[in-house]
Amino acid sequence: MRWSTLCVCGPAQAFTAEALQKASGQPSNTGSFSGSRAGRRARCCPREVASSSDGRKLAQSSLVFQQLLDLGRTPGEDEVSEIISVGIDAWRKNPRHATSVIGSLARNQLPLTATYVLTAMRAERMKTDVFHYNAAISACEKGRQWQLALVLLSSMPDIRVIPDEISYNAAISACEKGGQWQLALGLLSSMPDMRATPDEISYNAAISACEKGGQWQLALGLLSSMPDMRLIPNEISYSAAMSACEKGGKWQLALGLLSSMPDARLIPNKISYSAAMSACEKGGQWQLALGLLSCMPDMRAIPDEINFNAAISACEKGGQWQLALVLLSRMPDKRAIPNKISYNAAISACEKGGQWQLALGLLSSMPDMRVIPNEISYSAAISACEKSGQWQLALSLLSSMPDMRVIPNEISYSAAISACEKSGQWQVALDLLSSMLMMKVVPNEISYNAAIGACARRTSLAASTGSAWMDDPT
Repeated sequence: MRWSTLCVCGPAQAFTAEALQKASGQPSNTGSFSGSRAGRRARCCPREVASSSDGRKLAQSSLVFQQLLDLGRTPGEDEVSEIISVGIDAWRKNPRHATSVIGSLARNQLPLTATYVLTAMRAERMKTDVFHYNAAISACEKGRQWQLALVLLSSMPDIRVIPDEISYNAAISACEKGGQWQLALGLLSSMPDMRATPDEISYNAAISACEKGGQWQLALGLLSSMPDMRLIPNEISYSAAMSACEKGGKWQLALGLLSSMPDARLIPNKISYSAAMSACEKGGQWQLALGLLSCMPDMRAIPDEINFNAAISACEKGGQWQLALVLLSRMPDKRAIPNKISYNAAISACEKGGQWQLALGLLSSMPDMRVIPNEISYSAAISACEKSGQWQLALSLLSSMPDMRVIPNEISYSAAISACEKSGQWQVALDLLSSMLMMKVVPNEISYNAAIGACARRTSLAASTGSAWMDDPT
């Protein structure tokens, strides 16, 4: 795929206020500037500062950045332009100050502001270079504005600024974060035409884009093609490819990649093991997940909470509630702090194992560990009560959720309704169903089926009682 067929934002002339507003999804905010926020600030900053010493020029750039920061995430183009005009002379003498300001905007995830800064610089007839554009594209990447990133990249050649590897890498990463794996691959393939040589960062971002898009075959293809491009895959390359296999349900391939890393002179790290363990978890291979966890120290990789969570989840899916609890209890000794994911997986393991008392114990212990339960925690505990016929406890948990600032969702309600259904509490089940609507929680198929089942039990019981009465009216 070529860039010309992939760039959905149009040519360089699309690099206008209208195009930027449309690409970013921000409302237009132009108009009279005389009483604007930036205007009031600009009048407090005399232009003499721009012609002062280097130290004062740097201070001026810092002041410009602060003023831009004060505009928030939805600035007007005219506001940005007025602020930039105050310090533009200093920027002309030292363009690195402009790069510094745009880079700071990138770190603060302000892509629209960074793009308007470029527009203002060009309006002031200041020469913009690849460093300015790279900083702005990076702002788009960090701010998850892939459309803006493509607008900037496509506009560069027409103003005689040639994109380099950094330009493309930032744009590919922006597409990766935006779930645009096709565009990421198109950018990667178009780099040689622009005399930009793809590097490890380019490929890693493209592999991650394929991973997020569920394209495990393409991810593996990119990984295998790196040596042909004289690029050595690193830990990030392998971890992203393993994550792609994990999402594709290919746990065998994930393990194969992990085992091949030493042959490539790479030592698997926490992220590598986490990806492989998650693949085993999703593939129902709890024994393999535990084996990977236990061998991590031998590879000088100290397990963290992410690794433990993957192992606990694997045990949960494999019906190994005892092992799940053992792993949870060992985490503090390994300097891995249990979090919501750890507890939720352990509670779910107890729920699947019919251990409602243990599930409730874990739920009640979470605040003591400075872990706040969420709707997943409560839903799993309610399901544990439901499976054990503890409908009163299920209702108690449901009613206590708002006190913990947790809003019950359709899963929480469905589990409670199922608990009532199994215990023959059809009136309570119907009350819960109606309260869902009052709480603006949309019932799902499980909710309705459980309520219908409760009513069916009542009808069946009534019919059975009536039949017996007809046989023996005394």
